[in-house]
Amino acid sequence: RILKQSGVTPKRTIRIGLWGGEEQAFIGSVAYATSHFGALNQPPNNDSKKVTAYLNLDNGAGAIRGIYLQGNEMARPVFRNIFNSLGSLSSGTLTIENTLSTDHETFDHYNIPSFQFLQDPISYRTITHHTHLDLPEYIPGEDLKKNAVIMAWTVYSIADADKMVPRKLK
Repeated sequence: RILKQSGVTPKRTIRIGLWGGEEQAFIGSVAYATSHFGALNQPPNNDSKKVTAYLNLDNGAGAIRGIYLQGNEMARPVFRNIFNSLGSLSSGTLTIENTLSTDHETFDHYNIPSFQFLQDPISYRTITHHTHLDLPEYIPGEDLKKNAVIMAWTVYSIADADKMVPRKLK
């Protein structure tokens, strides 16, 4: 909504995916990826090379504090520039580390630059994660608003960049 209302027209197409079945071996993202990029047991097709990046937000409702580079050191300058533009909205922590168990792993398999946002854990892992308390009422409203701006800016910056996000060296 932020990008649509702002009227910007980035150079690249932006797609949003809302996957089901992440907890069941990523069946939603895998179904999408295999239908677009080829079977998991085959080399990725050429369509995978057209995707500049995959961004994932799936660690609860806490504020975005940066991004996991997922072992892609060549992407560090891209995200440093993005987070530097966000000022006080995020600390812009960039960690080379990989986080597991989110749908970014599906796209990383196809050598698409894939990243998971680093978020405040709040009570996600200890209280609400996969419990009857995992409800919208526990989402901090201010964090939600900041995250929407950070996500919109990150997506726009990548989609409007002159170059694609670098891929990991294999």
